[in-house]
Amino acid sequence: MTATSSAVEAVYRIESARIIAGTARIVRDVGIAEEIAQDALVAALEQWPEDGVPDRPGAWLMATAKHRAIDLVRRRETYARKLAEVGRALEDVPPPEPADPDGIDDLLRLIFTSCHPVLSTEARVALTLRLLGGLGTDEIARAFLVRESTVAQRIVRAKRTLGRTGVPFEVPSGPERPARLGSVLDVIYLIFNEGYAATAGDDLLRPALCEDALRLARLLAGLMDREPEVHGLAALLELQASRTRARTGADGTPLLLAEQNRARWDHLLIRRGFAALERAHALGGAPGPYTLQAAIAACHARAARWSDTDWPVIAALYGRLVAVAPSPVVELNRAVAVSMAQGPEAGLALTDALLDDPALAGYHLLPSVRGDLLERLGRGEEARAAFVRASELTRNARERELLLARAEGVSR
Repeated sequence: MTATSSAVEAVYRIESARIIAGTARIVRDVGIAEEIAQDALVAALEQWPEDGVPDRPGAWLMATAKHRAIDLVRRRETYARKLAEVGRALEDVPPPEPADPDGIDDLLRLIFTSCHPVLSTEARVALTLRLLGGLGTDEIARAFLVRESTVAQRIVRAKRTLGRTGVPFEVPSGPERPARLGSVLDVIYLIFNEGYAATAGDDLLRPALCEDALRLARLLAGLMDREPEVHGLAALLELQASRTRARTGADGTPLLLAEQNRARWDHLLIRRGFAALERAHALGGAPGPYTLQAAIAACHARAARWSDTDWPVIAALYGRLVAVAPSPVVELNRAVAVSMAQGPEAGLALTDALLDDPALAGYHLLPSVRGDLLERLGRGEEARAAFVRASELTRNARERELLLARAEGVSR
């Protein structure tokens, strides 16, 4: 690959989301917009080696894509109607700079379209990583340990669904907005979680996915500065990501929170997380689920040592989280916090109340938490059985090794 080709691909990777967003506003179809953006990339690969890299390569790609989009609109039978929608002088408008309000609006439209609830969760994640993360289907497939053809089909079907159902390329307003924003936040959080604690495979962490999710969360926080939950999500991801280096040993073995060397936590990310959380609180209103989770993560970040953790505050925050976003997983996390604040008996009572919940039937952390609580209570045989059961349920090889080691280490 030549230096010019490398420059073209690097610029496209950085600017692709803005180019697709700006083009989609014209053609009103994210699938066609992506094709046009890739046509602009091909044009750059053909012209830049001969003419040299332009002074503003991102603007060159945007202008090329927009001109092609306008040509496409002109060729349609509905050109007059479409041209009236986008404005007769559109082709004379220069490409927006990164801080241009129109560019910001286009990116928001693309985010909300990619994360539309009409799509399945898997489709939303794949399309978001493709259009906004700039990832190829091969990269997405590797990240989620699925076949490349599966990812490609999800993306194709997602684009067709958006076109078939007539999803408008717009930022929702009115009563629809909170639910749609919730879908966007959920997608970003799902991407981060798959990187932070991989559900399957040989590695506990997939840092690239965490980085993609962090970048999307920061982008959204910049675009929607007045939305407290957006800052709550950004704070949560910054604070959780700050522990990444300390979550595994030199050989990749997972380390529990109590075992981590907190000197290895990233204090720049912690400061960013605190600032985002402060912004979420400053905007007012009742804290949402992401802001509450960020507040819990902040309690851990403020504790210089495991023994300094303010468990009563964390347990209280989980109580508020259960009220705002009730789920068996949140209840299980609350049980852990209660066990640390009030003792393992109290935590075990809450945990055992979840044993018959069908949502947790195959969730390996339920028997894992029980194993820890039973071990603390001196009930070794029961604890050992619980850890073995947890190891059977997890699909992550590193977690399985940790759980079996814990089973082996239970005092007889």
